[in-house]
This record gives sequence, C-alpha cells and structure tokens, in this order.
Amino acid sequence: MTNHEHTEHTGSMKAYIIGFILSIILTIIPLLLVLNHMMAKTSLTVSILIAAVLQFAIQLFFFMHIREGDGPRYNAMALILGLVFAVTIVFGAIWIMDFNYVVQ
Repeated sequence: MTNHEHTEHTGSMKAYIIGFILSIILTIIPLLLVLNHMMAKTSLTVSILIAAVLQFAIQLFFFMHIREGDGPRYNAMALILGLVFAVTIVFGAIWIMDFNYVVQ
C-alpha cells in the first residue's frame, strides 16, 4: 500500500487581502461610471465587461487557486469548457436579441 500525502491548498493572508482589495476596486469602478454617467453607452458597456473579466481572473487566481495542483489539469479543462459554453450562450442570446426586429 502506498502512503499518499494530502496537501491542503492554502493561500497567504497577504494574497487574500490583495485579492479582496482588487475585487472591491473592480466593483466600485463600474458602479461609479454608471452612477455618474461618465461614458457613452457603448464605451460604458465595454468598460463594464473588461472589469468583469478582470474580476473573474482575480477570483480564479487569488481565491480559487487555479495555479495550484499536481498532475493533469482537469479543473482547467473543465473551466475552459465552461467558458466556451458561457460565451456561446451570451453571444447567441445577443445575436437573437439583435435580429429580433427582423421577425416582428
């Protein structure tokens, strides 16, 4: 019988605090942009989407420890597949809503 070591993935308190502060900043920036009407509609939408993608990356790296792990990266492959599904659904919904006026 082999003895497997169980390693627990824990991050440092400094990394959690940095991730939390960055998450708060990336939440406040789009909120201020929307509440103060600082941009046109298209640029506002793009800036919100950029903040959302950055927020997603921060969550993955600082809190979900996506870089940690040994062996095959099944979690990373599942994440990529989930992203493909999400992007397909979002762009499909936008495409359907964009061409809705043709049907009416």
